[in-house]
Amino acid sequence: MSIRGFRLRGSGRVVAALVAATIGITGLTACGKGTATTDSGSNPADAAAFPRTLDTVMGQVTIPKVPQRIVVLDTAELDTVTLLGITPVGAVVPHTKTLGGFPDYLKDKTEGVTDVGPLLEPNLERIASLRPDLILSSKVRHEKIYDKLSGIAPTVFTETTGGPWKANLAVHGKALGLDQQAADALRAYEDRARALGEQIKAANNGTLPTASVIRFLAGPTRLYLSNSFSGVVLGDIGLPRPASQISTDPKKIMLEISPEQIDKADANLVFVATIDDPSKTQKTAVTTNPVWLDLPAVKGGKVFEVPDETWMSGIGVQAADRMLADVAKATGVRS
Repeated sequence: MSIRGFRLRGSGRVVAALVAATIGITGLTACGKGTATTDSGSNPADAAAFPRTLDTVMGQVTIPKVPQRIVVLDTAELDTVTLLGITPVGAVVPHTKTLGGFPDYLKDKTEGVTDVGPLLEPNLERIASLRPDLILSSKVRHEKIYDKLSGIAPTVFTETTGGPWKANLAVHGKALGLDQQAADALRAYEDRARALGEQIKAANNGTLPTASVIRFLAGPTRLYLSNSFSGVVLGDIGLPRPASQISTDPKKIMLEISPEQIDKADANLVFVATIDDPSKTQKTAVTTNPVWLDLPAVKGGKVFEVPDETWMSGIGVQAADRMLADVAKATGVRS
């Protein structure tokens, strides 16, 4: 089947689980004998599971008791702790958010959280003043200040962010004492993604559309590959990627392309995220370029603007669920 010949037809009903996810993910909680039961934003983990020692990318880290005052230093960690029913005492705001503030999609779960940013240079004094008992981040973000952070509280790092978000979720869940809750949340998301793919396929005579993801930001335009966060989510749905966009190299999750190379984004569906003021990006240069205008997706009205904060920087189950809702809308699969 050629890309040019694909047309999405019909609609269907997304399973109830996907509908529930688009309305909003409720915090997962644990209850029963032996669980911590302080205020509503506290960690509901089983106190009997602590102390516990984790083998992390920075070495072994011992967490002596159920963490109740958690600081997160990136958006993926913020997505995860709020998914698991925890309101952190401190978090950084995305360095990509022009207007500042915590992500809009987590607005109802970040009330009262102290900004300890900026992301690339967290305020150590402010973090210490919050008296955290657990800090979550990644080596790629904060390796240089790991010793200082671990001097404040047990600090658990993953190697990097983005593509390995599912493995990172498991690490965060273990640090919080919510291993099973994290695994259950991931499994439920994967079921929703698989069901969405089946709905799209059924609505189109057994054919799934190819998809591309473009990001406009200050500097070269980026084409995100199959092993990026958004690429993993599209893969969970089952949407195939053009051959040039498949990568198994963890250090290669995107391509920087010029306006004249935008044909590398050729696919049935093209999703577009914009990080900054469009005037600071190459968006106008790209979208007025004859190469762009000749793309079948452009001619066929299959280019979709999507939120950067969920498709790019959310990097967690809650952001992924928002992506599912966007793909359902783009493919005409509605509840």
